[in-house]
Amino acid sequence: MRAPIGDFDHATPAPECLGDLVGPVADAVRGWRGTVPAERILYVDTDPARADTATFVEHYGKELLDVSANCVVVAGRRGTETTLAACLVLSTTRVDVNNVVRRRLGARKASFAPMDVATGETGMEYGGITPLGLPADWPVLVDPAVAVLPYVLVGSGRRRGKLLVPGKAFTELPNAVLTEGLGAA
Repeated sequence: MRAPIGDFDHATPAPECLGDLVGPVADAVRGWRGTVPAERILYVDTDPARADTATFVEHYGKELLDVSANCVVVAGRRGTETTLAACLVLSTTRVDVNNVVRRRLGARKASFAPMDVATGETGMEYGGITPLGLPADWPVLVDPAVAVLPYVLVGSGRRRGKLLVPGKAFTELPNAVLTEGLGAA
Protein backbone atom coordinates (compact mmCIF):
# COMPACT_ATOMS: atom_id res chain seq x y z
CA MET A 1 0.00 0.00 0.00
CA ARG A 2 1.21 3.52 -0.78
CA ALA A 3 1.71 5.77 2.26
CA PRO A 4 -0.65 8.78 2.39
CA ILE A 5 2.29 11.04 3.33
CA GLY A 6 6.04 10.89 2.76
CA ASP A 7 8.23 8.95 0.36
CA PHE A 8 8.03 5.51 1.94
CA ASP A 9 8.45 2.32 -0.06
CA HIS A 10 5.50 0.66 1.62
CA ALA A 11 2.90 1.27 4.34
CA THR A 12 1.20 -1.58 6.16
CA PRO A 13 -1.98 -1.36 8.24
CA ALA A 14 -0.75 -1.73 11.83
CA PRO A 15 -3.10 -4.66 12.63
CA GLU A 16 -1.30 -6.64 9.90
CA CYS A 17 2.19 -6.14 11.35
CA LEU A 18 1.80 -6.42 15.11
CA GLY A 19 5.09 -8.33 15.28
CA ASP A 20 6.95 -5.21 14.12
CA LEU A 21 5.61 -3.19 17.07
CA VAL A 22 6.71 -3.22 20.70
CA GLY A 23 4.32 -5.00 23.07
CA PRO A 24 2.37 -2.03 24.44
CA VAL A 25 1.85 -0.53 20.97
CA ALA A 26 0.79 -3.88 19.48
CA ASP A 27 -1.66 -4.32 22.38
CA ALA A 28 -3.12 -0.85 21.78
CA VAL A 29 -3.61 -1.54 18.07
CA ARG A 30 -5.08 -4.98 18.78
CA GLY A 31 -7.53 -3.50 21.29
CA TRP A 32 -8.31 -0.31 19.35
CA ARG A 33 -11.90 0.89 19.86
CA GLY A 34 -11.89 4.35 18.27
CA THR A 35 -14.15 5.53 15.46
CA VAL A 36 -11.10 5.75 13.19
CA PRO A 37 -10.63 2.16 11.97
CA ALA A 38 -7.44 0.49 13.22
CA GLU A 39 -6.60 -0.34 9.58
CA ARG A 40 -6.05 3.39 8.97
CA ILE A 41 -3.18 3.35 11.49
CA LEU A 42 -0.22 2.52 9.26
CA TYR A 43 3.29 1.28 9.94
CA VAL A 44 6.24 2.26 7.77
CA ASP A 45 9.65 0.67 8.16
CA THR A 46 12.39 3.27 8.43
CA ASP A 47 16.14 3.25 8.85
CA PRO A 48 17.05 3.99 12.50
CA ALA A 49 20.27 5.62 11.26
CA ARG A 50 18.07 8.30 9.67
CA ALA A 51 16.04 8.96 12.84
CA ASP A 52 17.44 12.49 13.29
CA THR A 53 14.72 14.88 12.08
CA ALA A 54 16.82 16.74 9.49
CA THR A 55 18.18 13.51 7.98
CA PHE A 56 14.78 11.82 8.21
CA VAL A 57 12.86 14.47 6.28
CA GLU A 58 15.65 14.83 3.73
CA HIS A 59 15.37 11.12 2.93
CA TYR A 60 11.63 10.43 3.37
CA GLY A 61 10.14 13.76 2.25
CA LYS A 62 10.55 17.37 3.31
CA GLU A 63 6.76 17.79 3.63
CA LEU A 64 6.91 15.41 6.62
CA LEU A 65 8.29 18.20 8.79
CA ASP A 66 4.84 19.84 8.76
CA VAL A 67 2.97 16.63 9.63
CA SER A 68 5.33 15.09 12.18
CA ALA A 69 4.58 15.07 15.88
CA ASN A 70 6.70 14.40 18.93
CA CYS A 71 5.41 12.52 21.95
CA VAL A 72 7.27 13.49 25.10
CA VAL A 73 6.83 12.19 28.62
CA VAL A 74 6.54 14.77 31.37
CA ALA A 75 6.44 14.55 35.15
CA GLY A 76 4.28 16.90 37.22
CA ARG A 77 5.01 17.17 40.93
CA ARG A 78 2.95 18.46 43.83
CA GLY A 79 4.42 17.66 47.21
CA THR A 80 5.49 14.03 47.24
CA GLU A 81 3.14 13.00 44.42
CA THR A 82 4.34 12.69 40.82
CA THR A 83 2.03 12.42 37.82
CA LEU A 84 3.40 11.15 34.53
CA ALA A 85 1.74 12.27 31.32
CA ALA A 86 2.41 12.33 27.59
CA CYS A 87 2.33 15.45 25.42
CA LEU A 88 1.83 15.28 21.67
CA VAL A 89 2.84 18.35 19.67
CA LEU A 90 3.91 19.11 16.12
CA SER A 91 7.64 18.62 15.67
CA THR A 92 7.98 22.26 14.60
CA THR A 93 6.89 23.35 18.11
CA ARG A 94 8.01 22.63 21.64
CA VAL A 95 5.95 21.55 24.63
CA ASP A 96 5.06 24.39 27.01
CA VAL A 97 5.97 22.41 30.11
CA ASN A 98 6.33 25.28 32.59
CA ASN A 99 2.95 26.86 31.98
CA VAL A 100 0.38 24.82 30.05
CA VAL A 101 1.45 21.34 31.21
CA ARG A 102 2.06 22.37 34.82
CA ARG A 103 -1.39 23.96 35.09
CA ARG A 104 -3.16 21.10 33.26
CA LEU A 105 -1.62 18.54 35.63
CA GLY A 106 -2.31 20.69 38.71
CA ALA A 107 1.38 20.46 39.53
CA ARG A 108 3.60 22.85 41.41
CA LYS A 109 6.50 21.89 39.14
CA ALA A 110 6.64 20.09 35.78
CA SER A 111 9.58 18.88 33.73
CA PHE A 112 10.51 16.36 31.09
CA ALA A 113 10.70 12.90 32.64
CA PRO A 114 14.17 11.36 32.83
CA MET A 115 14.94 9.01 29.94
CA ASP A 116 15.06 5.90 32.15
CA VAL A 117 11.65 6.74 33.62
CA ALA A 118 10.13 7.46 30.19
CA THR A 119 11.39 4.22 28.67
CA GLY A 120 10.87 2.10 31.78
CA GLU A 121 7.27 3.20 32.32
CA THR A 122 6.25 3.01 28.63
CA GLY A 123 8.12 -0.10 27.50
CA MET A 124 9.22 1.90 24.45
CA GLU A 125 12.59 3.04 23.12
CA TYR A 126 13.80 6.57 23.66
CA GLY A 127 13.29 8.51 20.44
CA GLY A 128 10.37 6.30 19.44
CA ILE A 129 7.80 6.91 22.18
CA THR A 130 4.30 7.10 20.76
CA PRO A 131 0.91 7.92 22.31
CA LEU A 132 -0.48 4.51 21.34
CA GLY A 133 0.11 1.99 24.10
CA LEU A 134 0.92 4.32 26.97
CA PRO A 135 -0.16 3.35 30.49
CA ALA A 136 -3.96 3.67 30.67
CA ASP A 137 -3.94 6.00 33.66
CA TRP A 138 -1.69 8.62 32.05
CA PRO A 139 -3.19 11.82 30.71
CA VAL A 140 -2.35 12.24 27.02
CA LEU A 141 -2.28 15.95 26.24
CA VAL A 142 -2.81 16.57 22.52
CA ASP A 143 -2.23 19.87 20.78
CA PRO A 144 -5.25 20.65 18.55
CA ALA A 145 -2.88 21.34 15.62
CA VAL A 146 -2.04 17.61 15.65
CA ALA A 147 -5.66 16.44 15.90
CA VAL A 148 -6.81 18.27 12.76
CA LEU A 149 -4.25 16.74 10.39
CA PRO A 150 -5.41 14.00 8.00
CA TYR A 151 -2.29 11.95 8.86
CA VAL A 152 0.47 12.49 11.41
CA LEU A 153 3.89 10.84 11.51
CA VAL A 154 4.78 9.64 15.04
CA GLY A 155 7.10 7.11 16.62
CA SER A 156 6.22 3.43 16.62
CA GLY A 157 7.54 2.61 20.08
CA ARG A 158 11.05 1.99 18.81
CA ARG A 159 13.58 3.92 16.74
CA ARG A 160 13.07 1.72 13.68
CA GLY A 161 9.73 2.38 12.02
CA LYS A 162 7.08 5.06 12.31
CA LEU A 163 3.32 5.16 12.54
CA LEU A 164 1.12 7.22 10.24
CA VAL A 165 -2.01 8.00 12.23
CA PRO A 166 -5.09 10.07 11.38
CA GLY A 167 -4.96 13.10 13.70
CA LYS A 168 -8.48 12.47 14.97
CA ALA A 169 -7.40 9.08 16.34
CA PHE A 170 -5.26 10.77 18.99
CA THR A 171 -8.37 12.38 20.49
CA GLU A 172 -9.84 8.89 20.93
CA LEU A 173 -7.01 7.53 23.07
CA PRO A 174 -7.79 6.74 26.72
CA ASN A 175 -7.38 9.91 28.82
CA ALA A 176 -6.74 12.10 25.75
CA VAL A 177 -7.21 15.80 26.43
CA LEU A 178 -7.15 18.41 23.66
CA THR A 179 -4.96 21.12 25.15
CA GLU A 180 -4.81 24.59 23.58
CA GLY A 181 -1.37 26.18 23.60
CA LEU A 182 0.43 22.92 24.36
CA GLY A 183 2.82 23.37 21.43
CA ALA A 184 4.65 26.67 21.51
CA ALA A 185 6.44 28.11 18.48
